[in-house]
Amino acid sequence: MGKIEGVKIQNYGALKSIIMGKTLSNQDAVALNNVTAIIGPSGNGKSTLADAFGFLADCLEMGVEEACDQKNRGGFEQIRSQGSIQPILFELYYRETSKARPITYELTIDIDRAGRPYVREERLRQRRPNQKRGRPLSFLYLQNGKGYAYEGKEGGEDENGISIDGEKIDVELSDNRKLGIVTLGAMKQYDRIEQFLAFLKSWYLCYFSPDAARLLQTAAPQPYLNRTGSNINNVAQYMYRENHKGFEKVLQEIQTKLPGIERIEPEKFANGQMMLKFWETGFKEAFYSQKMSDGTLKLFAYYLLLHEKNPRQLVFIEEPENGLYHHYLGQLADEMVENVGNSYSKQIFVTTHSPFFVNSLAPENVWVLTKGEDGFSTMKRASEYPFVQELSAEGVSLGDMWYSKYFG
Repeated sequence: MGKIEGVKIQNYGALKSIIMGKTLSNQDAVALNNVTAIIGPSGNGKSTLADAFGFLADCLEMGVEEACDQKNRGGFEQIRSQGSIQPILFELYYRETSKARPITYELTIDIDRAGRPYVREERLRQRRPNQKRGRPLSFLYLQNGKGYAYEGKEGGEDENGISIDGEKIDVELSDNRKLGIVTLGAMKQYDRIEQFLAFLKSWYLCYFSPDAARLLQTAAPQPYLNRTGSNINNVAQYMYRENHKGFEKVLQEIQTKLPGIERIEPEKFANGQMMLKFWETGFKEAFYSQKMSDGTLKLFAYYLLLHEKNPRQLVFIEEPENGLYHHYLGQLADEMVENVGNSYSKQIFVTTHSPFFVNSLAPENVWVLTKGEDGFSTMKRASEYPFVQELSAEGVSLGDMWYSKYFG
């Protein structure tokens, strides 16, 4: 359980200083919704924002130095905002349930004298029960890999260095290029760190590729789609094994949403492999997934993602409209909004150029990225533009307003 109510990013490429939603430093703002779409012209920072989420996930998996070199990032100096000498900073404002006290995670990454990136500061904060005002207590604080952490579910240190409740443990990491939450989150005594780490590990950053989805995989059931969707048949194999009837019911529901598809069935081979068979309108014989169109495979993957039994808590999808007929996008957006609901079990971020996708969203769900005269990106909620709320209340679709240049 859990979702991000706000994000702050500083000095990450074109994102010199942006805030989305409610953060510790921006308490008067409205929290992010369960579906958040980011729009704007090409070159205004949408891909950079998606990569910032990917960078955090890579830092978690492999450490900050390797993360800086992944996916053609080119190292720390290429990632850091041009002309800046300040460190890269991330702030996540996270809440497990509607009644839970929010947790703030702050991560500062800099370079040492040898020019190698390292974790300069890392902090987790949370208010005490019934504390309405004042700065929350720090229950994890590391500077250059040294600091403290609090065991259990309560306690922390205030801004004056006074320990309040809980058991404070001095901490020194052996490698300051790895995140402290990864090391400490693996230990049961650090309950809150463990839960926050589990939330971050549940992120799914989608770079779905129809060509990758057509690759033949060995028989190895897997519970989740990977980033490219190359294991789509392995996921089908897993769902079939875990709950045969339940999986068939999922396929029956998905097939009603795929245009031109009359039926989808799994076929299991003697070697344990499984492939999906699609019956298209007008054809007597079924086609295996390797023969399906890019659009059909993409739509199927997105709907399969929405039907996960134990869903990833944060999903980030870049430009779902690529390869899809525009009339399908509104239905996909509707399905996403309905699927995530108002709970704290799933949150979806989407970057898009499609007004058809945006037409299905409310102004509070959409954020606009624009470039300032200094070349850096700024962000603004669609609901904050003049006349948008009024026109939306009168029934004008948001995507049509955007297309007609009422905002953005």
